[in-house]
Amino acid sequence: MPDSSVDRTAVRRLKAAAGLMLGWVALLWVLEAVDSSTGALATYGLSPRDTGELRDIIPMAFLHHGFDHLASNAVPLLVLGFLAALSGIGLFLRVVLTIMVVGGLGVWLTAADNSVTAGASGVVFGLLGYLLVRGFVNRRAVDIVVGLLVLVMYGSALWGVLPSNPSVSWQGHLFGLIGGVLAAFLFRRPKQPAVAPLR
Repeated sequence: MPDSSVDRTAVRRLKAAAGLMLGWVALLWVLEAVDSSTGALATYGLSPRDTGELRDIIPMAFLHHGFDHLASNAVPLLVLGFLAALSGIGLFLRVVLTIMVVGGLGVWLTAADNSVTAGASGVVFGLLGYLLVRGFVNRRAVDIVVGLLVLVMYGSALWGVLPSNPSVSWQGHLFGLIGGVLAAFLFRRPKQPAVAPLR
């Protein structure tokens, strides 16, 4: 007979992950609507190698260069974020913060002069990297399967880390991906102690 407490925990995690990601994506649309109508948020994009811009490392992940830019990020952010958040909201927030900081610092250090970087694609690539390697780091079969499914769904996006399009921040993609892989190692599940056999 299935354990009803396990079922309830799984349902709570599903609801929490779905609610968080739907709320996050909705917030991005609201922010883009505000910025498009007022231009008040444009200053929070990230310009490289200006120490005053370091404060924009986190905000820049919530802003976009127009609704088309946002639309291209919204669905993968929703899907990948939901899958990552199923492991727990606290862990997910730590992973995302790591991605934002590593990705933002990478952009700040390496982006082209006079550029302004904004968008959630760095987080998208970070979550992609996190999900791809998490199962192997934790040695959990279910996470390995999730990673393989993510690879099938979004693996072609990995080409985005290459400097092939000057209008796209490949730096954000690359360092976001690095941040996600780093987070998989930083927040790996602790090893369970071996249980000695009964004699």
